[in-house]
Amino acid sequence: MAARLKSHYLNTVVPALTKEFGYTNPMAVPKIEKISLNIGMGEATGNSKLIDGAVNELTAIAGQKPIITKARKSIAAFKLRENMPIGVAVTLRGERMYEFLDRLVNVSLPRVRDFRGVPSKSFDGRGNYTLGLRDQLIFPEIDYNKVEKTKGLNICITTTAKTDAEGMALLTQMGMPFVK
Repeated sequence: MAARLKSHYLNTVVPALTKEFGYTNPMAVPKIEKISLNIGMGEATGNSKLIDGAVNELTAIAGQKPIITKARKSIAAFKLRENMPIGVAVTLRGERMYEFLDRLVNVSLPRVRDFRGVPSKSFDGRGNYTLGLRDQLIFPEIDYNKVEKTKGLNICITTTAKTDAEGMALLTQMGMPFVK
């Protein structure tokens, strides 16, 4: 069974964007390429057990096992040595990507306290969107009792859009709740 959001993209979003921007080729219509999730753990330099918790939580959120990112070079001021684990990251593509975006837009973001929408200024100039979350507890997959420390989370949505306006139109059609 195809993801609900993927069929919505094919049946509703593609015709709407074609009409709005006047694409002649259906392959020119922007689409979401991948979604990257990243948790940076600067505190892991002192306590390496924090990485295990981050791996478990990101696995629950993404439905895919993340990789552990390591420091590229040593920085004495931060008590950091080369190849020390300092974060976890996962890249979602295909069905899992659509499933995650569906859960993010419809379940997780509405759970944020005082939520008025995500900022529309977080585009990079080429149609890609980055979103930072302060804690991972807005995802229903995470058990509140097992969390020892709240961690921030970066979500980067990479699209094939050429401009920010096209990327914004794509994500708006996909249901991303931007601030009015």
